[in-house]
Amino acid sequence: MTSLHPTISRVTDRIIERSKPTRRRYLDLMAAEKERGIRRARLSCGNFAHGFAAAGEDKEAIKRLAGPNIGIVTAFNDMLSAHQPYGRYPEQIKIFAREAGATAQVAGGVPAMCDGVTQGQPGMDLSLFSRDVIAMATAVSLSHGMFDAVAMLGICDKIVPGMLIGALRFGHLPTLLIPGGPMPSGLANKEKQRVRQLYAEGRASKEELLVAEAASYHSAGTCTFYGTANSNQMMMELMGLHVPGAAFANPNTPLRQALTREAVHRLAALGKSGKRPLAEVVDERAIVNAAIGLLATGGSTNHAIHLPAIARAAGIAIDWQDLDELSSAVPLIARVYPSGSADVNDFHAAGGTGFVAYTLGNEGLLHTDVLPAGADNQSAYIGMPEMHGDELVWKPAEESSDIDVLRPATEPFLPDGGMRLVSGNLGRAIFKTSAVDKERWTIEAPALCFPNQDQVLEAFRKGELDRDCVVVVRFQGPRSNGMPELHKLTPALGVLQDRGHRVALVTDGRMSGASGKVPAAIHVSPEALPDGPLARLRDGDAVRLCGHDGVLEALGADLDSRDAAEAPPPPVGTGRELFAPMRQHVDEAEKGASAMLSAMAAEL
Repeated sequence: MTSLHPTISRVTDRIIERSKPTRRRYLDLMAAEKERGIRRARLSCGNFAHGFAAAGEDKEAIKRLAGPNIGIVTAFNDMLSAHQPYGRYPEQIKIFAREAGATAQVAGGVPAMCDGVTQGQPGMDLSLFSRDVIAMATAVSLSHGMFDAVAMLGICDKIVPGMLIGALRFGHLPTLLIPGGPMPSGLANKEKQRVRQLYAEGRASKEELLVAEAASYHSAGTCTFYGTANSNQMMMELMGLHVPGAAFANPNTPLRQALTREAVHRLAALGKSGKRPLAEVVDERAIVNAAIGLLATGGSTNHAIHLPAIARAAGIAIDWQDLDELSSAVPLIARVYPSGSADVNDFHAAGGTGFVAYTLGNEGLLHTDVLPAGADNQSAYIGMPEMHGDELVWKPAEESSDIDVLRPATEPFLPDGGMRLVSGNLGRAIFKTSAVDKERWTIEAPALCFPNQDQVLEAFRKGELDRDCVVVVRFQGPRSNGMPELHKLTPALGVLQDRGHRVALVTDGRMSGASGKVPAAIHVSPEALPDGPLARLRDGDAVRLCGHDGVLEALGADLDSRDAAEAPPPPVGTGRELFAPMRQHVDEAEKGASAMLSAMAAEL
C-alpha cells in the first residue's frame, strides 16, 4: 500500500488538530440528534398523520414504519438547464425506493439560481448569499422528522454547497447527492471564447454572439466547461457522496437512470442500517480529498470559499494556507476548459473521476481510507460505470484514453495544482495559476482602480486600458454587494493581453469558475469595505502580483497613512435590499463568506 504524501499527511493532521474543539462539539450535537432528535416513531399521532396524509400508495407503508423513508430535497426548476431533468426524478425515486422496500417523499425545495443567466446583472449580487438561503431551506425541509435518509437533487454553483451545509445539520442521517449530468458537447468552448472577444472589440454583432452562446448552451444538463458546477461533482464524488462514477453521465440516458436507481437503493440500505451517516462521511480526510480533487483537475476558484464553508458546517476549520500547501504537492493531471480545450464530456470519456481517484490514490495523493456513503469503500470509486444490456457495471478506470485531457499523476501537465495563496500589504487572495501561461505569473504594473466592472468596460471601450496595467475592481466583496462574479471582464482583459499588454486583475470580488488566461488575484481579504487596503490604493500605484513567490503588494505605497476611497451606496433593486442583514454580518472570504455560519459559530 502506497504511503500518504508527507505534505498531505501534514496538512490533514494540522486541520484535525486545529478543528478538535469545533469538530467535537459538532459530533456531540449529531450524536444527541440521533439519540433524542425528532423522528417518525417519536412524532405525536397528529404530527405523524399530517406527514403521510397525501402519500398515496406509500401511505400505509409510511404509517406502519414498514421501511426507511427517504427525504428528497430538490433544486428543480426548468429555467436552469442543469436542474431541468430533476422534474421527473421524485416519481422515479419513489419507484426505485419501493423496489428496495423503502418509501420516499419530497421533503422540500430550495432555490436554484443560474449564474450564467445573472452574470453581469444585478441578480448576481444575490448569488453567493443564495447559498445561505439554500442551506436554511434544506434545514427547513428536513426539520419534520419524517426521514431516515436524504437524497439531494442539486448540481450547480451555490446549490450543492448550500444543500450540503444544510444537510450537515442533520448529519445523523445517511445522505447522497444525486446529480443529473452535463449536457452533450456543443460549440467548442474555445470558439465561444473567440466570439466573445470579437464582440468585446466590436468585431462581432450581438446576433452573432447569441448564435455562438446558444450553440454552446444548447440543452438540458450542466454547462460543459469545468466551472463551479462540474467542480462540485468532482468534489462530491471524491468525498464519497455520490455512487461511484455518477458525476458526468449525460442526462436522459439509460446510464443516468441506472445510476439514480443505484443511489436510491443504496440510500434504502443505509436508511435500514443507520450506517454511514453524513457526519461520519464528511470528516477531515474527506474535506482534504475534495480539495485534492479540485486542485488536481484545475477546478473552480469559487471553492476556495465554498470548501471552508462546507467544512465549518461539519466543525472543521481549513484555510487558504492549507489549500496552498496541498496545491504544492498535488500535480495538475487534467486539461479541461478553461485550462484546456477539452470539455467535461471529453474528460469523462478519457477516464473521468474514476481515473483521477485511481492515479492519485496510487501515488499516495489521496486518502483511500475514508468512509464513503455511496459505496462500501473508496476503491469502488476507481471504476467507470456503463450499461451491459440492462445491467449497470463498473469497469476499472486504470488508464487514460486521452493523455491530452487526462494524465497519470506521474506524468502531469504541471507539477502543482495551480491554486495559490498570494499575500502582502494588499491582503490575502487566491491566484489560479493553472490556466495562466507561466510567463504571466508575475505582473508588475500601475494600478487603475474602479468601483465596479461596468466602469472597467467603459474605460476599455474608450481605449483607456490599452497599456500595461493592474485593473483593480474593489467594493465587490461580500459586505459591499454580496461578492458577485466579475466574469464579464474576462473577454475585455483577454483582448488587452492578446494585444501584448501586461495586464492583471485584482479584486475583492469573485471570478467565474470559467476564469482563465488572465492573471487574477481574487477574493482579496480584507475586502475594501469599510477600509481595507484595496480602498486605499490609488491610480498609478505600482502593484506586483506574483504567483511564483505568492506576493500581492502595492510597491512603495504607505497605505496606512491614506484615507479610504468612498464606497458606493448599498445596492437596491432586484431584491438586493432583502439581503442587507447578510451583508452586515457576513464573515471574510477565507472563512467561507457566510453570514449564517458566522452567526451559528457564535451560538455554538
